[in-house]
Amino acid sequence: MVAITLPDGSVRSFDAAPTVYDVAHNISPSLAKNTLAGVVTRGESTVTVDASYRIEQDANLRIVTAKDAEGLEVIRHSTAHLLAYAVKELFPDAQVTIGPVVEHGFYYDFAYKRPFTPEDLQAIEKKMAELAAKDEAVLRRVLPRDEAVAYFKALGENYKAEIIASIPASEDVSLYREGNFEDLCRGPHVPSTGKLKHFKLMKVAGAYWRGDHNNEMLQRIYGTAWASKDELQQYLTMLEEAEKRDHRKIGKELDLFHIDEHAPGVVFWHPKGWILWQEVEQYMRRVYRDNGYQEVKGPQILDKTLWEKTGHWDKYRENMFITESEKRDYALKPMNCPGHLLIYKQGLKSYRDLPYRLGEFGQCHRNEPTGGLHGIMRVRGFTQDDGHVFCTEEQIQAEVTAFTVLLKKVYADFGFDNIIYRLSTRPEKRIGSDESWDKAEAALAEGLRASGCEFTYLPGEGAFYGPKIEYTLKDAIGREWQCGTIQIDPNMPERLDAEYIGEDGARHRPIMLHRAIVGSLERFIGILIEQHAGALPVWLAPVQVAICGITDSQADYVREVEQALRSKGLRVHADLRSDKITYKIREHALQKLPYTLVVGDKEKASSSVAVRARGNQDLGSMPLDAFIERILADIANKS
Repeated sequence: MVAITLPDGSVRSFDAAPTVYDVAHNISPSLAKNTLAGVVTRGESTVTVDASYRIEQDANLRIVTAKDAEGLEVIRHSTAHLLAYAVKELFPDAQVTIGPVVEHGFYYDFAYKRPFTPEDLQAIEKKMAELAAKDEAVLRRVLPRDEAVAYFKALGENYKAEIIASIPASEDVSLYREGNFEDLCRGPHVPSTGKLKHFKLMKVAGAYWRGDHNNEMLQRIYGTAWASKDELQQYLTMLEEAEKRDHRKIGKELDLFHIDEHAPGVVFWHPKGWILWQEVEQYMRRVYRDNGYQEVKGPQILDKTLWEKTGHWDKYRENMFITESEKRDYALKPMNCPGHLLIYKQGLKSYRDLPYRLGEFGQCHRNEPTGGLHGIMRVRGFTQDDGHVFCTEEQIQAEVTAFTVLLKKVYADFGFDNIIYRLSTRPEKRIGSDESWDKAEAALAEGLRASGCEFTYLPGEGAFYGPKIEYTLKDAIGREWQCGTIQIDPNMPERLDAEYIGEDGARHRPIMLHRAIVGSLERFIGILIEQHAGALPVWLAPVQVAICGITDSQADYVREVEQALRSKGLRVHADLRSDKITYKIREHALQKLPYTLVVGDKEKASSSVAVRARGNQDLGSMPLDAFIERILADIANKS
């Protein structure tokens, strides 16, 4: 007799060991029809398994359908295999390698004699639909490792054989077959190909075998898969909207910046883009000043010995730009933290000096792989709004609370009001006592609660030296961007011998809090551009107002209005071209300017302006002073 306990606490008993499918069918035929997999728990062991998995002992079981997160993952993983099946049907000489699940979908890498074309992708997707319609059973079998290696070598699948050969010889490996195609996989998979209905192939790109640029280049086909037709369509619509908002396209159209082949991964800011940059930086500078941070500036290049002490030379060197002078090795800083610690150490600190808050707009460099670079979102040279707080354990909670409240205000000012809060806790490999981790995690959690935030835990995702909070923005089209963070670090003060004198007169190690609100300014500005689709709020817009005369006879009045606006600190463009007024209005609309002022003889005579707001809004004529009052209110309200 095998007893299966369901999530509602009810127990179902079976004379013989049931499969997950059997249990589902015992509950209801409709549930059985929708079953994709199961989550089986025995004691502390929890595993997601195939619907055909036989449960030999008493266990807890949760049936997985397409509505569950695990179900969607199974669908995507199975669709990757369906892709490989279709490729082998159409291109028998192609070799399959790996096909994991990624965010929103999957990919599969192939070795083939020629590049796959867009027409190939269409044909592959069509073949996938045909194979899915056959509703072929997906069957699992297990082979000894060496037998599996020989099996795939015989098929000519040398890459797959190499993967299996890297598995310890004592381990068996599982294979999944659907129709004429069999692949190495741990599973689980859908019961049959007919469960795979809502997918689309997206693109093909290059990828090195095993991610090593010294190896051969493979072809990576990306796809997406969803539980329903509506979800697939929503995702494709979101992608279309994202393409319209692409910061690289908008950055070029609005003349904000460019990336040049002479400096890959580093941004060339144009005059208007640099105005945007400065507005963000100066805003954050005021945030520093108003919240007890002292702004500092550290050097770009630091000696190898410092990076050895921090552990970066050992563990991060391949991501650092290295240089040499007078037989000494240096590195361009990939982060500001060690520099801030060196500043902290100048002069002995007392407990009365804590919390000691430092902030820097520090330029950092990281040697990111070329394939990972993406506009200004992922670059090699970037500037952090980097802050560090040196404090005692008892001060952590108050600092986290104050920081979180501040972060919410900053994000709201930039137009983000949907924030996701996640607390990453102790990993398996860590330093420090369980007691210190208990205190640190509790301080972060209480800091979030005190600032009125609901949050989720990310078990095991903290750094080896301390837990952290991740603050993730959700933008106008539902995408998530992890920007802000606050992290507890007792490790670096230990490594660099930072101290303070306590109330007891003894020397103690401070806790170091790493915190960032916008993170990389480059990336954050890219997010801003995409959030607002280039139509930046008035306070951030590089040009806030354009003034257009209908004819040349208003030129003097245009200059008069321009001067009046500039005297109020506004960013103004006087358009004195002789082009038709409709052309000028349209051009400024395409540049997404917040306001365009039109002046003719009537406006000149009455010291007024005809106001057009972004979005083709005609606000009519108003006195110049009234317009100034309106736009200054927009700026004050961060609108």
